[in-house]
Amino acid sequence: MEKTEILINKRNCRMYGNVDANYVLIQPVDEHNLEVLDEEVDMIAGAVDESFLLVAYPIEQWLEELSPWSTPPVFGKQAFGDGAADTLQVIIKQMIPALRDKRVVAKSPIYIIGGYSLAGLFALWVGCQSNMFQAVVAASPSVWFPRWLEFAEHHPQHVKAVYLSLGDREEHTRNQQMVLVGECIRRQYELCQQQVGMSSILEWNPGNHFQQSVERTAKGFIWALRQLSAS
Repeated sequence: MEKTEILINKRNCRMYGNVDANYVLIQPVDEHNLEVLDEEVDMIAGAVDESFLLVAYPIEQWLEELSPWSTPPVFGKQAFGDGAADTLQVIIKQMIPALRDKRVVAKSPIYIIGGYSLAGLFALWVGCQSNMFQAVVAASPSVWFPRWLEFAEHHPQHVKAVYLSLGDREEHTRNQQMVLVGECIRRQYELCQQQVGMSSILEWNPGNHFQQSVERTAKGFIWALRQLSAS
């Protein structure tokens, strides 16, 4: 699949796909994600017939740029910021217009937002904030994030499909906050199931949070593409 770059917010965003793609997958990524992105895209392309363009947006400050609100440190000493709103504005007001202006995508593509870990939580938060996207892919999302469930219970998703996944060992941790992830993902799925007209799924994967991130993220985008193309 063709690989190019586009400059957004002074960052080199990697793109995979064709200008006539019907679906645009937007994924916030860190350095590790970028290293294995070729593999992820190959997995998606090998599993679906739909034409898509994946745009990877590099995140420089992971805990700052993807957090919906500030909260004290949960692991280590670094606190979480409140930069998710700014990141969303970059995507909506800079990235998407640039893709259209440069004729990188078709005239009216379908947008999917997704990511892994905190980027998965960001995707869920975006689904509550904007009607720009038709599907959310939240692979092993950080739904243990303080006050997240309270927010999710009062802010429904604005998308047609939500993909959730978690490793079956992720809730087995000594961290007092992150141990809640299993309970939280089950509640998040319940909230999605309660939304009329929206499809959702919760998949359990073998292993802890640091295993098979590529496969888990690819599975989410594959599911979302199939759901939207069938609707």
